[in-house]
Amino acid sequence: HSAPAGLKNAIDYLYTEWNNKAVGFVSHGVEGGVRAVAQLRQTVTAVRMACVSTQVALSAFTNFEVAEPTDPGTIAPGPRHEPTLVAMLDELIAWSGAFQALRTPAGAAG
Repeated sequence: HSAPAGLKNAIDYLYTEWNNKAVGFVSHGVEGGVRAVAQLRQTVTAVRMACVSTQVALSAFTNFEVAEPTDPGTIAPGPRHEPTLVAMLDELIAWSGAFQALRTPAGAAG
């Protein structure tokens, strides 16, 4: 129910590099990784990132194919995930453009 420690460490370590950027989430897990994303939303907000609202949540039960018990499996998103992914990417593009002015130092060429 949490984000991987390596990801949290990367967010903390690269604090200033994340400032004034937009972020979207694609998650997976038994419940689609939604609890980990809820925690990550708080974390990235603390490093001055803006979360887009659309999220792609893949379920371990319905969006993975496992041929053999020892096989790690293959991600297999359903057709309903594509429009959600497109919507999330559209939001990211729009928000990233809006934040461009904050990332460009005053007086610098864009």
